[in-house]
Amino acid sequence: MDQHDRLVQQVRARIADASRVCSERITKEDGREAILLCFVRAWYACPMTDAQPPEDRLDDALQRRVLDRMGLTTPPPRSLGGLFALYRAWCAHVPFDNIQKVIALRTSRPGPLPGIDAEDFLTRWLDEGTGGTCWTSSNALYVLARTLGFDARRIAASMRDTGILTHASTVVHVGPDRWLLDSAMLTDVPLPLGQEVFVHEDPVYAAEVEPADDGHVVWWDCPPNPEYLPCRLQAGPVDHRFYREAYEASRARGPFNQRLYIRRNFPREMRLIVGNTRYSQTADGLDVQHLTEDGLVRALVEEMGVSPGVVEAWSRAGGLSASFEAPEGPPPPAPSRPRPSRR
Repeated sequence: MDQHDRLVQQVRARIADASRVCSERITKEDGREAILLCFVRAWYACPMTDAQPPEDRLDDALQRRVLDRMGLTTPPPRSLGGLFALYRAWCAHVPFDNIQKVIALRTSRPGPLPGIDAEDFLTRWLDEGTGGTCWTSSNALYVLARTLGFDARRIAASMRDTGILTHASTVVHVGPDRWLLDSAMLTDVPLPLGQEVFVHEDPVYAAEVEPADDGHVVWWDCPPNPEYLPCRLQAGPVDHRFYREAYEASRARGPFNQRLYIRRNFPREMRLIVGNTRYSQTADGLDVQHLTEDGLVRALVEEMGVSPGVVEAWSRAGGLSASFEAPEGPPPPAPSRPRPSRR
């Protein structure tokens, strides 16, 4: 693809993104000038990105390995049903965890932090059973969706709604509708990003979505937090460079640089280990267990599917002992308002 063709694709993608933003904000009462002004504002709010750079696609062999491990015998169709099948398979097989990041940080591993390229992330998952934190796992989910033909976009968000972009997620367009596929929240089903409040009334994977002036706020159930956490979807689409730089910036400070964090879905169960505490959420409620060092190692290998070799490397790097330490830094702020269904 030459420079001219790439520019044409960039402009077309930006027009499409601005049109979607504008269509969500105008009403039947708006006149021509109001609609034009809305489009101009949306145009400047949407960054120029490549339609699909080379790094946004998996090769055929890796795609087949990934789908096979997820239990998808054939690629899901590019439909809403196919999108639901893809995301549910991701939630059931790919953990959200900080194991590879902690090893890299504690061993001063040279080069970029692991997993920011989708091929690296997915190969480590296939061979070693590890996932990653939001910047890496969201990028891999985005690239997988794009490879399968879905109209996906990388976005950035503010976890806990602090105004600072600290989170990555994926939005997929199916027809006129947009759906959120979040690799950290693991909500089991994509969440609709519409103009009305949406409440996912699931005792295991609960979440709520409310429209806001600058996009949407997602509220999700995240044990051991007593209240749902808000996450404001703010910037998008963004490119791979944005994700890479944000991930590297998290070396200095981040919630996943010390103690173990690993979360994965099982049939009608959300399983999570934070530090040395194991949480199991089912329709019957939340079960909490405090693990010994041996118990924690067994849970990682036998329950979460992490390879013994990686768990050993993580332990040698100090990850195991750090998981029994008190959390570093002050506690995060509590939500300043209740979720939509509690107002």
